[in-house]
Amino acid sequence: MLEILDTQVITLNINGEERKVAVKPSDILLYTLRNNFGLTGPKPGCENGDCGACTVLIDDWPVKSCLMLTVEAIGKKILTVEGLKDASIQKAFVEEYGFQCGYCTSGFLMVCHSLSKIHPDADDTTIQEWLQSNICRCTGYEEISIAVKSILNK
Repeated sequence: MLEILDTQVITLNINGEERKVAVKPSDILLYTLRNNFGLTGPKPGCENGDCGACTVLIDDWPVKSCLMLTVEAIGKKILTVEGLKDASIQKAFVEEYGFQCGYCTSGFLMVCHSLSKIHPDADDTTIQEWLQSNICRCTGYEEISIAVKSILNK
């Protein structure tokens, strides 16, 4: 007989705030953020880790939230695009037109924000490698790359 898994109440650190939520062991972080906390910046796209629209930062590193169980985030710092709060990369995306339709933008913002913190002296090759983790169907890669370069070494 198949046993139904119960929910458990866990605490997550989301955008610097401790928040409680009841989850099942199989719940995916993307949907916990969206459905339980109203944080709709991480977008469902491919839902298999290819597109990057769901990217959040876990302990400052980009992670595709569609591939992470919510319970794996216990004890870690989760940062969504809502938690950036006027980060320099957001201003750079606006100034350099680093978005088109906008669906992928939150994922790219998270990757670029992390890149600027982890590799503040990133060269073109490093920037290109990091941007490969996300897909922009409108082909805004050049503008996104320019936006990243504009905030590095500042």
